Amino acid sequence: MQVVRDATSGIGAGDVLCFATIHNEALRLPDFLRHYRKLGVDHFLLVVHDSDDGTLDLLEDQSDVSVWVSHGSYRDTRFGMDWMGWLLGRYGHGHWCLTVDADEFLIYPHWPHQDLHSLTSRLDEIGQPALGALMVDLYPKGSIGQPLPDGAVLPDALDWFDAGPYRMQVQQPKLNRWVQGGVRARTFFADRPDQAPTLNKLPLIKWNRRFAYANSTHSALPRRLNLSYDGPGDPRLTGVLLHTKFTPDIVQRSIEEKRRRQHFNRPDDYTAYYDALIAAPDLWHEGSVQLRDWRQLVELELMSDGGWHPAAGHAAEKT
Repeated sequence: MQVVRDATSGIGAGDVLCFATIHNEALRLPDFLRHYRKLGVDHFLLVVHDSDDGTLDLLEDQSDVSVWVSHGSYRDTRFGMDWMGWLLGRYGHGHWCLTVDADEFLIYPHWPHQDLHSLTSRLDEIGQPALGALMVDLYPKGSIGQPLPDGAVLPDALDWFDAGPYRMQVQQPKLNRWVQGGVRARTFFADRPDQAPTLNKLPLIKWNRRFAYANSTHSALPRRLNLSYDGPGDPRLTGVLLHTKFTPDIVQRSIEEKRRRQHFNRPDDYTAYYDALIAAPDLWHEGSVQLRDWRQLVELELMSDGGWHPAAGHAAEKT
């Protein structure tokens, strides 16, 4: 991993930091940065992995972004988590740290009127060391390969999702929750639900250099961090990661990922999954729900406000 631009000297005490590994994300990156700047992220620490689509060019001359590049194996670095772990340990200690993929857009109760500083102040106040989140796959009505409308921005450009069913179990020995379900389980893994993607994450943690993510951001160590989230229906303060995987580039990306074999521990088990994505199906069905706002997600018990009722807005002024 080599540094391209180190702007970390600009990180101040109390700053909220965002960490991500990105690969060929020129399509999403402007909306990703816009979304998280609006939420109040103060500094981005990004690893650009083996990209050739202009991703690096988009990150030039951005004072709140530090950039590293890597051309090593994504799988051999625990799917990028070794890179994230080094950066978190070096720069994240004592900060609230958001670790997400480029296609994940965090929202939470009172979003967008309460920024991440307001949210993390609440988490500090109630002694909650991490924010758990359900990853909710968004999709269009019609083929997932259809072009987005002119001027569309993410995540708003995709506005349908499955409200359920979701199933959850506790995994030993780390006590992390294992949540599966949603549109990908319904569409691609109906005959093998145990292989459906894991949807629970701990994207936001008050970081300590003694901490580590154990399995992507699905679980962490020490294992007490995993007790911060109990899946859908958890009455504590939780969020949702709006997952924008199903943009029109999904077809070409699936062709590439099938060839690269850098995702999943046993990539041969997911050949049929990639083939189904390459066919650009329509994921919409009569049970699909159109996304409105955060209150809807609370009503559906996909996240909870945990009794947090701030009196006034504390929105970031970044654009």
